[in-house]
Amino acid sequence: MNRNPLVLFTKYLLDFMFISGMLLCAGVPWLFRFAGEHYRIFKVFYLPFCIIFILAGIVALIILWDLRKMFRSVILENPFVRDNVRSLKRMGICAFVIAGLMAIRLVFVITPAACVLVLVFLIAGLFSLVLSQVFEQAVTYKQENDLTI
Repeated sequence: MNRNPLVLFTKYLLDFMFISGMLLCAGVPWLFRFAGEHYRIFKVFYLPFCIIFILAGIVALIILWDLRKMFRSVILENPFVRDNVRSLKRMGICAFVIAGLMAIRLVFVITPAACVLVLVFLIAGLFSLVLSQVFEQAVTYKQENDLTI
């Protein structure tokens, strides 16, 4: 079992992010109603923003769930498994979905931060898909090596 402090810190950070992410997703309607009292844009586009950000939050939770699964395999010192390949592919697709949701948000209000989010999640999606291919080859090599006497 991997007792590397960095790995364990990251595992606990991911656990915290997952739990707090669920709370934030559930609280979006109330948070945006409160924000609408201070920022007009949240009042004007309350419903579309709630829908976009709740969907993006749910998809982000899927990414965090897969990261947590992958870290379990790292802690068990067995990261090169097909399940991690599937997780990386799913994380890439989820990143593209978030990029799409943030692009839809640009229809309502264009901000530099929203443009950056679209770009960041597009790059993250591409990175995850490429990394899934690297992991797939590593899994194949590992399985061939395990069969070698």
